[in-house]
Amino acid sequence: MISTDALRELLPEGRVFDDPDVLAAHSRDRATFCPAGTPAALVRAYDTGDVAAVLEWAHENRVPVVPQGARSGLSGAANALDGCVLLSLEKMDAILDIDPDEQLAVVQPGVVNGVLAAAVAEKDLFYPPDPGSRSISTIGGNVSTNAGGMCCVKYGVTGDFVRGLEVVLADGRVMRTGRRTAKGVAGYDLTRLVVGAEGTLGVVTEVTIALRPASAQPLTAVAFFPEVAGSARTVSGYLAEGYQPSVLEFMDASSVKAVQQIADLGFPEGMAAMLLVQSDRGADAPDDLAAFERVARAMGAAEVVVSDSAAEGEMLMQARRLVGDAHEKLGKALLVDDVCVPRRHLVDLVEGLQRIAEEHRVQVLCSGHAGDGNMHPVVAFDHGDADETARAQHAFDAIMQLGLDLGGTITGEHGIGQLKRYWLGRELDEAGLWASRAIKAALDPHNVLNPTRVLP
Repeated sequence: MISTDALRELLPEGRVFDDPDVLAAHSRDRATFCPAGTPAALVRAYDTGDVAAVLEWAHENRVPVVPQGARSGLSGAANALDGCVLLSLEKMDAILDIDPDEQLAVVQPGVVNGVLAAAVAEKDLFYPPDPGSRSISTIGGNVSTNAGGMCCVKYGVTGDFVRGLEVVLADGRVMRTGRRTAKGVAGYDLTRLVVGAEGTLGVVTEVTIALRPASAQPLTAVAFFPEVAGSARTVSGYLAEGYQPSVLEFMDASSVKAVQQIADLGFPEGMAAMLLVQSDRGADAPDDLAAFERVARAMGAAEVVVSDSAAEGEMLMQARRLVGDAHEKLGKALLVDDVCVPRRHLVDLVEGLQRIAEEHRVQVLCSGHAGDGNMHPVVAFDHGDADETARAQHAFDAIMQLGLDLGGTITGEHGIGQLKRYWLGRELDEAGLWASRAIKAALDPHNVLNPTRVLP
């Protein structure tokens, strides 16, 4: 076990903590089935100098470092390792610049996603990536996993908006990547390399983010289907006609029922699936939603509700926003997945989930971003029942395999962390794994940055 005295000598007062209760409170994120060790210390960094000092010391002393943001992740990437230093970036939460002329912002990693979105909105700008955890998750964490969200069907994921980074490397050196300009192709794209690396290649201490002009208030429609196949065909058919919804979300019957149990939104009973769509194209939004209604009814929708105003649309959106809360109210342990498949295989995925639930005798609920094929199956189980817990793990593995069999990926936005390391080895080919390990070894030769995460 390391001595925290050495860290205290390196850093200003009030940065290093070793109280057991404090360490325990910071030892894990929200992932299930991911072990957490006993850390030696927690460092709360306030600036890039703090981060550089910690990493230089850890590199010299071969001490593992686990970077942390809000610990809202779902893959175990922020869980403590025995004897590690937890490096919290929550206090680095300044919005350093918002430039309306260049349509960009410069922020520290601890800025909360929703706080940034509200700040740029005051200047008639828009930051689209909107993970479900946007009220608590940080930009640094979003960069770490290349997070997505509901608006990504039209606007793209976090990495599509990151122009540049300040990154502290494993040995404490500070590197700047990317640029502030709208274009730039000088050298290797190191920004893209770090985005989604989950803290295994460097610690991000500053992010330059592209913004967009504020969009119009969206209008919303919701459609209910007696069969899952009709909802999946609606997604493909609507997008094939060239429409670009700003939101296109799916909820299966179990998710709709769970939401109805905490908020009666007056949805019809007996439906197998629900689609929720938004258009933010201003005067053209009513036509977009009329086209959605036409396609949905042609594909067998039993009922379609089209909002007349943004306020009414927000009421409909509550159904999707409440999914996470509704799942937690089930009173069971939850194993959250995020496979992404080609849209043509959405129906195969959802019907496959039903078969997996029956085979393993566990409850599997499904909602997600139908417009880009990124779905979030949730295995709900009794953690106190060893047999059911084992069956839940087997069901999770079966979902992973199903996603790959359908030509998809094991993660669309939550990341690999600890939870999916084995499955990354199944998705990448031998050359891809070799290249990934070579990059890790070159940038972190002593393997101190978030070891045992991502790469199998």
